[in-house]
Amino acid sequence: MIERCLARLTDEQVWARANQASNSIGNLILHLSGSSRYWAADVIDGAPTGRLRQEEFDRRGQVSSKELLAELRAAVGEVDRRLAGLSSERLLETRATHGEKPTVLWCVYHIVEHFAMHTGQIQSMAKALVGEIRS
Repeated sequence: MIERCLARLTDEQVWARANQASNSIGNLILHLSGSSRYWAADVIDGAPTGRLRQEEFDRRGQVSSKELLAELRAAVGEVDRRLAGLSSERLLETRATHGEKPTVLWCVYHIVEHFAMHTGQIQSMAKALVGEIRS
């Protein structure tokens, strides 16, 4: 769905904000890439990515739609490879993050629900800009 949305939008539309308190589609895509990697690499695998979360939201139109899509695809590919290697035993292990100790399974579900939530936001924002986005 994100790919379909990006295909219908100009780079200017991808970086448009409703107001200063809102994020752009570009910011949300950067955030999905960073967050998904963070949970799969940093939290689940203990492999620091050096993520700077606030930078995902501070960017302003400096990345083209093509580059955003390539980054998102790379992040999803990396996350998929990491999750595919999880055994059933590892799913029940706990990890420490944000002062909590979720299970690896909880982390996997969080990656999925977080991605789905922001995908819905991106779809809604794209529809507001260009109308129907066909699935």
